[in-house]
Amino acid sequence: MALPRVQITFENGALGGVAPSEDGVCGLVAYATAVSQTFALNHPYLITKLAGLEALGITSAATGANALLYKTVKEFYSEAPEGTKLWVMGVASTVTIANLTDKTKNNISPLLTAARGAINILMVKLTSGNSPTMSGSIDAATITAVGNLQALAEDWTANKYAPFMCLVEALSYNGTAATLPDLTARSDNRVGVVLGDSVTGSANAAIGLVAGRLAAEPVHRNLARVRSGAIKAETMYIGSVAAELGDPDVANDLGYIVPRTFVGKSGYYWSDDHLATAASDDYCSIARRRTIDKAYRIAYRTLVEEIAENVPVNTEGKLAAYQCKSVETSVESAIVNSMTSEGNLGNDPDNASDLGVTCYIDPDQNILATSRLEVSLKVKPYGYSKYIDVKLGFKTA
Repeated sequence: MALPRVQITFENGALGGVAPSEDGVCGLVAYATAVSQTFALNHPYLITKLAGLEALGITSAATGANALLYKTVKEFYSEAPEGTKLWVMGVASTVTIANLTDKTKNNISPLLTAARGAINILMVKLTSGNSPTMSGSIDAATITAVGNLQALAEDWTANKYAPFMCLVEALSYNGTAATLPDLTARSDNRVGVVLGDSVTGSANAAIGLVAGRLAAEPVHRNLARVRSGAIKAETMYIGSVAAELGDPDVANDLGYIVPRTFVGKSGYYWSDDHLATAASDDYCSIARRRTIDKAYRIAYRTLVEEIAENVPVNTEGKLAAYQCKSVETSVESAIVNSMTSEGNLGNDPDNASDLGVTCYIDPDQNILATSRLEVSLKVKPYGYSKYIDVKLGFKTA
């Protein structure tokens, strides 16, 4: 007989189509080299600023495996304010990407466990071998990592009630956007793939810049939002060419997160906040994923208090209406206080009663016979003005 528990499943198809907060707790797993007495491999460390990494013996002079680790953390804190929590763990370069990201190997689990499920955004810093096996124009190990990390994130959501999303790099890009694997044909809606770096000819990508921006922004904020400002890097490249010359439109259409420019504006901006799934997936974007995951965490914390609670029933063994209303109100209030009040939900400004959340419990449930309470919870996301069409002409009157 199973243990009493709360189980929440995500519905799909309904949509058709800077103080640091706990919403922005990040994790970073990267290939690294141990530093005697200060930085051990496979050991999670919590830092809140770049100086925290330097205190572990990984400095701006880091070379080899630690150079990418230092660069990633430095770029993370160029976007995220000091005080933002970042869990860091190094792993040996002898661990293959497939094994590193495979949930059954438990190579990433120590980091997630040490953070006690608080990590919302997980960066996995990968490294190609000398002769990568290519899938189209990137290392096939990237695609392996995407599928594995999706499985890992789903496992932690279902069994640890600690949902998170992942960021990985499009490794060893050869410069041909047209042959990039099509991420929109996948269904990995917890993984985003970044293509493009702050240095030219890089085999990696600037996931630290992406994660830092996300950690600094509320969960509903689109990564590509122009008013949030340009990427905190003077130059951005896709492969060996400036980002604006690297076919960012093609890569974006295939589901990659890439840097781009705007005519008349200085600096670089992210193209969109894609996850590796179809546009028809309700959770196709990072903003939607982070919004629904926050609601998940709040609902779990609220409903776990109801486990094994004595529930009044009528003569048919069904729920009393007032008991349903009591639980509904508890869940809605928790989400309103933590999300609506922070502007995370797209409630109708012209309707004072629209709080962006609806919780409903059907009283027609024979809980006496099943000991099961079914709850319907819906939260309202924002829409995003990604495409602006203007009809411009001469005024004659």
